[in-house]
Amino acid sequence: MAKPSKDVVIVSGMSGSGKSTALNALEDLGYYCIDNLPGAMLPDFGPHISANPDLYRKVALGIDARTRESDLQVVLDWMTSLRENGIKCKLLFITADKPVLIKRFSETRRRHPLTGSDKVLSNAIENEKQLLEPLHRQADQVINTSNTNIHQLRRQVWNFVDRRSSGLTIVLQSFAFKQGVPQDVDFMFDARILPNPYWEQELKTLTGKDEAVSLWLESDERVLKMTQDIQEFMNTWLPAFQNAQRSYVTIGIGCTGGKHRSVYLAEKLAGCLSKKHENVLVHHREMPSWNNV
Repeated sequence: MAKPSKDVVIVSGMSGSGKSTALNALEDLGYYCIDNLPGAMLPDFGPHISANPDLYRKVALGIDARTRESDLQVVLDWMTSLRENGIKCKLLFITADKPVLIKRFSETRRRHPLTGSDKVLSNAIENEKQLLEPLHRQADQVINTSNTNIHQLRRQVWNFVDRRSSGLTIVLQSFAFKQGVPQDVDFMFDARILPNPYWEQELKTLTGKDEAVSLWLESDERVLKMTQDIQEFMNTWLPAFQNAQRSYVTIGIGCTGGKHRSVYLAEKLAGCLSKKHENVLVHHREMPSWNNV
């Protein structure tokens, strides 16, 4: 078998438990994510990613209940083969208590993948639990999301795959105040007092990641001053968090729509903080909604 990617993470677990959120969190870390890959295709997938080492340097694969029972052993055998070939390979299993899963499916009106004409939801959940038990037993880590929000789950996933020697991960999160204030940030900064590119016709449809928006913002001394002040503040206090053996520090930066000013500041500060800190992540909370504007 050809040697595959250097870093492979298998994400499995109960439907409705948060596997998609886990894969999104891995994507933020630079993983090439593939969801619902049939287990029978894994032996052929190894040589494919070996032939594209730059694209598939880090790979995360979602395996769920739609995989046939006979293919689950293929998954476990493939992981064993990777490890025998010196490849870093982990299995993350996401689950939740049955009443929580029932409530989530009822609220979202999603159909459980194992629910057929002759099966009720509670039976489908039990069948899925039994089907995935071999993966559950072999998991490197099991995360129960019954009392976990999506932001906490993202942190747990990041910690699972990317704990560095420093033990500290810095997360810069942009957000829109009009969509609500995030509840899990350690520091919060308000960029609404800065000039807003939204009111410039040629910049309105762009984001804070676009060069035209960056140049426009940087032409104002207030933007440069806020960037510098936040950077100096964090450089002063982040070592204290590191000395206290904190795993994560989340810095929230908000503006009105979460599209221009907060995004610019998060990206800019990430670049600055990365010079002194090993593990800096950026998450733009409103990013999924931009495609719908």
